[in-house]
Amino acid sequence: MPESICILICQNRTCKKQGAAEVFAAFRALAPPEIAYEGCGCLGNCGNGPMVLVLPARIWYYRVHPQDVPTILTAIEQDSIELD
Repeated sequence: MPESICILICQNRTCKKQGAAEVFAAFRALAPPEIAYEGCGCLGNCGNGPMVLVLPARIWYYRVHPQDVPTILTAIEQDSIELD
């Protein structure tokens, strides 16, 4: 798995009102150590929050809920395996 994968989870005001803190907690609980994740400021798409951005692939996820996190992590891991 490429070591440069980083997941940004918006923690700005609007996304937080929409549950971004819970999404961040789900990533903290479920993300494997080789996948970095961090809270960030506004990702510029407030009406579709909580927003998640996977770098360096620039894959956007919108209206993310905590129960979506396992699916997102699986997608990242499968794409990474194919790239190796």
